[in-house]
Amino acid sequence: MPADLRVRFLHPSGAIGPGKIALLEAIDRTGSISAAARSLDMTFRRAWFLVETMNTAFREPVIRTSVGGREGGGAGLTPLGQEVVARYRQTQEEARKAAEPHLRWLDEVLKETEVKNGGKAADSNTSGTT
Repeated sequence: MPADLRVRFLHPSGAIGPGKIALLEAIDRTGSISAAARSLDMTFRRAWFLVETMNTAFREPVIRTSVGGREGGGAGLTPLGQEVVARYRQTQEEARKAAEPHLRWLDEVLKETEVKNGGKAADSNTSGTT
């Protein structure tokens, strides 16, 4: 796996990183907090906590919810939520382009790894002990 970077927006009122952005995108895709949580192997409780955290961190909500009933409830991104995702992805891509020569260099100087132990990278030159 080549070297990559993660973008995280930090602010005194809260942080937005890859996990929250993935949740926003999943809510947008599924129209539901519970379906989004399932698609990310996240508990509904955790997803709801993150939704509440994001909605209170911004001056206006990034996720709108509607109460269930016969038609069922739902959730979606507000225009601000859509803009947060778009600006995060744009920043991520611009950062990746700027870091590309450095990431390529890291690929050259770091040992190759193989994926073991539930998706965690392990040094291919060891027997799996730490």
